Amino acid sequence: MDELTLINPVEQKNWNNLLLNTPGCSFFYTAGWADVLIRSYNYQPFYFCHKQKNGLDCLLPIMEVASPLTGKRGVCLPFTDFCEPLAANKDQFQELLGRAMELGRKRKWRYLEIRGGEKYLAEEKPSQVFGGHELDLSCDQQQLLSGLRNSTRRNIKKAQHEKVQVHVSTSLKALQEFCRLNILTRREHGLPPQPDRFFQNLYDCVIAQNMGFVVTASASGQIIAANVYLHFDKDVIYKYGASDRQYQHLRANNLVMWEAIKWSAAQGFKQMTLGRTEPEHKGLMQFKAGWGAKTYRICYYKYDLKQNAFVSESGSIHPVMNNIFSKLPPFALRTLGSILYRHMG
Repeated sequence: MDELTLINPVEQKNWNNLLLNTPGCSFFYTAGWADVLIRSYNYQPFYFCHKQKNGLDCLLPIMEVASPLTGKRGVCLPFTDFCEPLAANKDQFQELLGRAMELGRKRKWRYLEIRGGEKYLAEEKPSQVFGGHELDLSCDQQQLLSGLRNSTRRNIKKAQHEKVQVHVSTSLKALQEFCRLNILTRREHGLPPQPDRFFQNLYDCVIAQNMGFVVTASASGQIIAANVYLHFDKDVIYKYGASDRQYQHLRANNLVMWEAIKWSAAQGFKQMTLGRTEPEHKGLMQFKAGWGAKTYRICYYKYDLKQNAFVSESGSIHPVMNNIFSKLPPFALRTLGSILYRHMG
């Protein structure tokens, strides 16, 4: 294989155009997403690739997370549900992996984490396994509706009967409403919310650049649920969801997702990916399965550069910390999120 190039995608003016001609690319490989991570958390990008005339022959995107709290490491990519290494075959993947390991040793990374790559690393034990969900949008609306679980259709009708109003928006105000709800939802899950600066960067680098949208649901003039979707080429990703639990009986979350699916299909998108789901989150797995999405495995692999081996330990937050976070007031959670998030990538 020709010599690999090491680049910063934000500095490549035609980067997204190259991705359009590279099979397997999604929003997470774009310059916009890289810019959000760099601006928000001061991560350093190291994207290994081989450029052809109009596209890329291979790609392994990595961000360096340098944290005094959690150590220095390379991640493909932080806060990204999945990021499959792009390679024509296993030999090409091994070349990418070898170059990344070489860089990691020079920069004294503790480990290299790859969020995907099972077809190349099937003999290795993953550090974490998640459920992925893909929904085909290429069919007509009636087929999409018939693919829904009966309980999902009932919940949509319930929200419609309760006069829940849904809007698709690219406004900063809609994203700010999502952020308000996100604090409530993250608190319920025992987690700090992403920093405000992250969502401002997401708006500036992605949504305002016509690569994302927000779907909100309101009842009696109050926004009670919101989802954030990101897109590139013909694919849409459901990235974030939040809601006010006291209105859960209105089933607004179901109507938000259904309207997003219909809108995306009408815009010509061919696939919606519903993100990753931890296997223990049975309720979320059931919610996503109700849309007729195909379920598959997403494997993360962690290579310890001192042990020179793949290791299986995960980086999950301890349940005790989840319990503490769930009891903190919203302003305290926001403060913790702004301080801690960059260390969690």
